[in-house]
Amino acid sequence: MKYVLLVSHGEFAPGLRSAVCMLAGEDREDVLATSLKDGMGANEFAENVKELLKVVKEDDEIILFADLIGGSPLSTAANVIAELGLLSRTKMVGGMNLPLVITTVLSKDDDDTSSVLTEALEAAIGQLHEFKVEADDEDEDL
Repeated sequence: MKYVLLVSHGEFAPGLRSAVCMLAGEDREDVLATSLKDGMGANEFAENVKELLKVVKEDDEIILFADLIGGSPLSTAANVIAELGLLSRTKMVGGMNLPLVITTVLSKDDDDTSSVLTEALEAAIGQLHEFKVEADDEDEDL
């Protein structure tokens, strides 16, 4: 199985998991999430990551998404993954968003992980642009 692990500051990762489950099927066991909450220490966060990763078996893979490159959630999760001997079966991405994660979740079992991530990153980038709505100038005459 391929697991998608979401980590972040605040409630972003659990919130993103909730949105993914809403769109891709409720309570997906293959999408895991935890967050570094305000005032939480790195050790407690690391224990949360370890607890989530207990479901990972010998042949499983992990696709780790984090809110920021260089942030504590990503670096701590990477350290835990290394300690558990899972680094060779893990791909990591910083700067997650809903299009990136939903594309990955929906296609992760259809192709090799590197190809899935390439397509998901392209889809996510394609969703980043300014959304403009033209104002109706007729209302100004009132």
